[in-house]
Formats: sequence, C-alpha cells, structure tokens
Amino acid sequence: MSRNLHYTLALAAVTCLLTGCKPTAPKVVTYEMGNRVSVGHLVYTVFETQWLTQLGSGADVRIPEHRFFLVRLSAVNGGSEQMAIPNLTIEDDQGNSYDELPNGEGVSQWIGYLRQAKPAESLDGQIVFDAPPRHYKLRVFDETGDHAALIDIPLNFNAESPEGPLPVPSKQDTTSSLTSPGKKK
Repeated sequence: MSRNLHYTLALAAVTCLLTGCKPTAPKVVTYEMGNRVSVGHLVYTVFETQWLTQLGSGADVRIPEHRFFLVRLSAVNGGSEQMAIPNLTIEDDQGNSYDELPNGEGVSQWIGYLRQAKPAESLDGQIVFDAPPRHYKLRVFDETGDHAALIDIPLNFNAESPEGPLPVPSKQDTTSSLTSPGKKK
C-alpha cells in the first residue's frame, strides 16, 4: 500500500473513534401545506384543516379533551404493490406530539384508521386528532415507517364554520351604533 493510503485509513479510523462511528439519521425535510410530499412510494398532499369543538349532535355528540383537529389530505400509492398507509402524528413547536385518533365517528369523509391502497390508488378524505389549537407539523411516513417528512400546518381558525347562521343587525341596532353615546336624536 502507498503511504497516502495508510495516512487516509489512519485518519478515517481516528475520525471514526472520535465521532463514535454512529450513522447519521436522514434529515427530515419540512414542506408547506398544499405541496406534494413524496416519502418512499407514498405521496401526500394536505389541502385544508378545520378545528371543531365537537363532532355529531344530540345523543351522538363527541366532545374532545382539547379540540378536534381535522386534516383533509390525499395519500397516493406510487408503488407497484398494495400497501398500508401509516397512521400520522402532529407535532407542535414545543415538541409535543399527538397521534391520529382511531375513531372517526362523526367526521365526514373519514379515510379510516387501518388503510390500504392499491398501486396508483389515492385515498382522499380526513383524518382527526384531539389536540390544543396551535401551530403544528404533520409527520408523514413511508410505507415501512422508516422514513418521514413534515408538512407545516399554520394555525388557522378561518376554516371553522359557525354552528348556526350569524345574527343580522336590525335597522335600530345599526342606527344606534352610528350615534355617539350620551347624545339624543
């Protein structure tokens, strides 16, 4: 062996000893909501989110511990075999994580908890979490669960629709709000 090769091998051995020869974990990339995110053979797209204080009504009402967080997404199997679509988690900026709920009762277009997709099949619908309203990142996984990506989901209450119609102010309410307090007409 040449002298340079011995030197290179010795330098590699010392570097390995100093760093512990630990393989580095692959970096998890963060994508913006609305972008297509490929992880392994799966392709995810998050379309919108919604915060709800309850699901259902009457005797069938479900009340969350925090709030129900619905995420409308699609998951496409880009592989050549049928595969499971893994369950997902959300993570806040403080490092807290919340798992997807296994019960979607009362969620319109719920895509289910145990999901399978055939080659080129797309599962479109909603998944649900019970979490406090915050900024989250959705952690999506490949078909084996070995690789992940994050999808940034901004905190947005605009998607939450009111339970009933908004009150319409009467003409008297509108007129009285235009006059200043203490003055008579």
